[in-house]
Amino acid sequence: MKIGMVRLREAGQIISCRINDEIVEHDYVIVEADRGIEYGEVIEIIEKNFRDCDNKKASLKNILRKLTPEDYKRIEANKQEAKDAMKLCSGKIREYNLAMKLVDSEYSFDKKKIIFYFTSEGRIDFRELVKELAKIFKIRIEMRQIGVRDEARLFGGYGHCGQALCCSRFLRNFEPVSMKMAKTQKLSLSSGKISGICGRLMCCLFYEYKNYKTLSKGLPKEGQIIDSVYGKVKVVSVNILKRTAYVELDEGKIEKVFYDEKT
Repeated sequence: MKIGMVRLREAGQIISCRINDEIVEHDYVIVEADRGIEYGEVIEIIEKNFRDCDNKKASLKNILRKLTPEDYKRIEANKQEAKDAMKLCSGKIREYNLAMKLVDSEYSFDKKKIIFYFTSEGRIDFRELVKELAKIFKIRIEMRQIGVRDEARLFGGYGHCGQALCCSRFLRNFEPVSMKMAKTQKLSLSSGKISGICGRLMCCLFYEYKNYKTLSKGLPKEGQIIDSVYGKVKVVSVNILKRTAYVELDEGKIEKVFYDEKT
């Protein structure tokens, strides 16, 4: 059985859907979401054993079809109307004097719901705002507070590597990232070099950390005295990716020791 992971709208939640052989990764599709009809991108296809899926069948959503030219026109029209809705909502936020920054807005595909994304330092009581917006738009209103990482995902951009941001390109979830991961990968601890455009530690530190942990198994640590083909030597640096250690001999000479050559 094939299951497609579909990211709703531009940067919405990811849901699991039943798919057939006509659907491939990166196809844009119309799906039955929890509250109405939505569109999204198939970001991953997973092969599952039929038995493994027995308990999950009820939660799987249906893909109705691939996007048609008419669907694309409708999505673009929704985006234009969402911009007008955002301007109106911004005015109401100022009117109610709410300490929140409106970041983006988007309609569901069937226009039965509009989502307003905002950032704020704390919790905001926006109940009266929602009531008034519901009277104006006459559809379901959803106010969604997001963090700076979500904001970067919404707007996109490019990282230090020169590629599009991982969060807007393929990451399904935000994982906790720590300075320990940067230290393990022997990166500069300057915040400007290990932070993304969101101001938080780069997401790639998390998923690359696993490879560094695997490759570092059995390698010596810097400052450690080891036995080598040169006798007992002190390790002055380690290249985890190449699995080599640079060691200092008695006369101060530096030599490279490959992991497989250690005795």
